[in-house]
Formats: sequence, C-alpha cells, structure tokens
Amino acid sequence: MARRIVLTSIFIFLTVIGLLPILMMVLRSFVADERFSLLSYQGLLTSSREWVLLSHSFALALSVAFLTTIVGVPLGILLGKTDLPLRRFFAIAFTVPLVISPYITAVGWADFFGGDGVFANVAGATVAQAAYQFLFGLAGCVLVLFSTFLPIAILLTITALRTVNPRLEEAGKIVTGWSGVLSRVTIPLIIPTISLASILTFLLTIGEFGVPNFLRYDVFAVESFVQFSAFYNFEAATAAAVPLAVITSGVLLLEWFFFRERIHQVQTFSDRTALPLIELGKFRVWMFSFVALLCIIVVIVPLIVLIARSSSVSEYVAALKVASDSLLRSLLYAALGACLLTLIGFFSGYLIHHQAMSFWRTTDTLTIFLFALPSTVIGIGLISMWNRPWTNFVYGTSAMIILGYLVKYTALTSRITASTLMLIPNSMEEAGQVAGLAWMRRIRTIVTPMAKKGILVSWLVGYIFCLRDLETTMIVYPPGHETLPVRIATLMANGSAELIAALCVIMVCATILPPAFLWMLSSLRIRNLKQ
Repeated sequence: MARRIVLTSIFIFLTVIGLLPILMMVLRSFVADERFSLLSYQGLLTSSREWVLLSHSFALALSVAFLTTIVGVPLGILLGKTDLPLRRFFAIAFTVPLVISPYITAVGWADFFGGDGVFANVAGATVAQAAYQFLFGLAGCVLVLFSTFLPIAILLTITALRTVNPRLEEAGKIVTGWSGVLSRVTIPLIIPTISLASILTFLLTIGEFGVPNFLRYDVFAVESFVQFSAFYNFEAATAAAVPLAVITSGVLLLEWFFFRERIHQVQTFSDRTALPLIELGKFRVWMFSFVALLCIIVVIVPLIVLIARSSSVSEYVAALKVASDSLLRSLLYAALGACLLTLIGFFSGYLIHHQAMSFWRTTDTLTIFLFALPSTVIGIGLISMWNRPWTNFVYGTSAMIILGYLVKYTALTSRITASTLMLIPNSMEEAGQVAGLAWMRRIRTIVTPMAKKGILVSWLVGYIFCLRDLETTMIVYPPGHETLPVRIATLMANGSAELIAALCVIMVCATILPPAFLWMLSSLRIRNLKQ
C-alpha cells in the first residue's frame, strides 16, 4: 500500500507541476476577451518573420545535430573502444562544455575573436573583424552549441558500445578486420542510441535561448522570450512557444515509434574484461593528436580566453562585489533543487525500472518530454498557472525557480536512478520482503545503501544543471531572487568585458569545483572501505 501511495503521488506531482502548466498555457492562448479566439495565431501563420524564425530554428538545430553526430560517434568509438592514450581524461574534458552554461562558451569565443583578442594578434585586425562578424550569426551558434552538445553523442556512444555482445564482434573478426566489424556489426547494433543522441541534440538546440540571444541569431526561443519579457505580450509569446512544443512532441513521437522499445531492451555487459579493444597501431599517434587538437579547440580555448581576460585580481573583487548575493542564491537554489530532484528522481526511476505501476511508461515519457521541451515554454507555462492572486505565495517567491528546476531536470535524475537500480539484483529487495520488512524500510535499509553511488551522481547532475540554468530562471524568477547566470546575462549589455569574463570564470568554478570535491571525497571513502 505504501508503495502504491508514494509512486502514485510522484506521478500526480509531476503531472501537476509539469504537464498541467503547459496545457493551461496552450488553452489560454485560444482565449481572448473570455471567448475562443485564434487571434494569437494569425500573425504566426501569415507573417513572413515567423517563417524566417522557423527556418532559422531548423537550420541551427539540424546543423548542430548533424555535426555532433558525425564527430561525436567516431570520438565515442575512439574513447570507448580503442587503446587511445588518456581516453578517460578526454572523455571528462569533452564533458566540460556540457556542464557549464552555453552562453559562457559564447562569451569566450567572442573575446577570442574580438578586436583586442588573441585571434587579432595572430591573424591581424582585418581578419579578426571578419571572423568576429561571422561569429554573430548561424556559424557562431553552431560552433558554440556543437561544443556544448558534443558530449551527448560521445557519452551515449561509449555507453552503447558496452551493450554490444562481445561474442558477436569476435565472430565478425573471424571473417574481417575491425573496420568491417564496426561497419557491419557494432554500429548497426547501436544505431538506436546514435539516433537518440541526434534527436536529443536537435531538441535541446531548437529550444536554446542564451546562445542565439547573445550571438544575435533570431530563432523561436528568442522571439518567445522577447515577446514575454520585453513587451509583456503573453499571447504573442505563447504563439511563438507553441510551435516549439509541437516540434518537440512530434520528434519525440517519432523517436518513440522507431527506437524506444529497442533502447529499453539494451543491457550492459558486466564483464568488462571481455570487451575487446581496437589496437590503433601506427595510427595511434595521429588519432591522439586529432583528439587532443579538437579538445583544445572546443574546450580549452574559450576557457583560457576568459581566464586571461579576467586575470586581474581587482576584476574578481569587483565581480564578487556586484554579484556575490546572486552567487549565494545560485548555490542555495541549486543545492535545494538537487536534493528535491534526487528524491523525486529516485522514486520515479524506481517506478520506471520496476514497472511498478501501470503508468510507469507515461511517467518516463512525461519526464523526457519536459526535459526536451524548450525552457521558454516551461517558464511561460509555469507563469500561466501560478500567476494568480490566490497562488501568489508560490508565484512571488523562489519556489517558482525550484519548480522550474523540477519540471526541467527530473528526467536526468530519474534515468540515473533507473540505470543504477539495474545493477541491484531484485532478489535483494525480495529477501527483505520475505523477512517481513515494509516497503519504505526496504527502500531505506536495502535499496538506498546499495544505490548510494547512483544517488550521489543524481545529486551532482541535478546541482550542475540547476546552477547552470538560465532560460527557465530568467523567465520565472521574482524580483530580488536573480541567480548568477541571470545576473551575468543582464550585465552583458553594459558591463565591461573584463567584468563579464570574471563573472563567467566564477560561474565555471562554482559549477565544477563543489561536485569535483564531493566526488573526490566519495571516491576516497569508497577506496578506504575497500581496504
């Protein structure tokens, strides 16, 4: 009974805070003067600007998804299945742009190509000016978002490679070399995961606001935000947000129809020693050089530029003076959001893994849909639901920010929990049930201790994504509750380049250092227990 109550409550909670605001937003867009009206959508269908926005959005999303796939899949194979030196280091390094806000990477590239940047000193002012102008548009957005979402293709490819039965590859090696095995056996088996990476990248790109807004490339996400925040035009903002929701729904339906069942059926082989590695031989140095050069370009260069730009201690003092309160709020909200995400993600992941209730698949689909949904849509939906006199106790507080985190990122902690529970034999919980332990006690004394590493990972991932969040927070935060990403975004219009760079470096440190410290402590504790 306790299991049914808890898991049903989690499903209802996710539906109320996530799906209901979106439905209310859509329904409200069809009402004008308390009557049914299509007035909000007349401009959407007749204005040439809307078609330009649609073409820009698709051009950006398709370009980024294509590039991340054709580069990320080979990189994933190199890092996950070959004897390339420093494979683990490169896998971690390529992940850095994903865990920091994309607009920080955009600021780094803007400083690199700026008139007094590194590129101008090397190539000359004329070439640098041309490159700087080229950056502000589709090419610059593709560059930044390619480096941001490249880790998705890399990490999913590495994970998928571990689901391939090594016996099939060994059988293939009898008749052909590794190139033939990869093209005829390995890659065809992981195509569903590769497709998932491409689809996820497409959806995250089409909903991205920060980078196109900074690099002045008009897309639907920017239009929706501007209409809502600058002009306070809810109808126009909703009309611009609804196409994003429709595109997200359509793409997820295609993914579900063609690949979801095959993705749910994959299982990781536990015998890691049985996974054969490809020996690169004479290509080892060349492959290492290529991977190292790409890592330097997409990861290290923008960060080094920001550090060099903000090298003065006085800039950091000024940055902390300007935004110390925003930094503290970011840390507090991110920690609280991570705790709630870990709790809700644990039970929703438990529901999905054990298929404990008939609505487990609906829960899985809902969390994925909300994660893929553009943040502008989520923000406008939350406001349409909570901006009422009798709910001002939520709307006028930081609870709006926390709700935005829960709606957007529960899919991450839920998936991590489900993956963690796959490694715990069901017999352990069944033994507790035979011994007469109640369900909550089995969760507390058996499942949670065995899943503590996955729970820690859930918390760290939740913390990172809550801290880096810009789009949702910028729409829903009440006065006096701005976070550091929002503070940086608002200062970009009139703040000095050095101050902005210092704030970006502080943001990177706040994102990476606490999780790294906690992970190091956890690793040391586990190592000591093993000894």
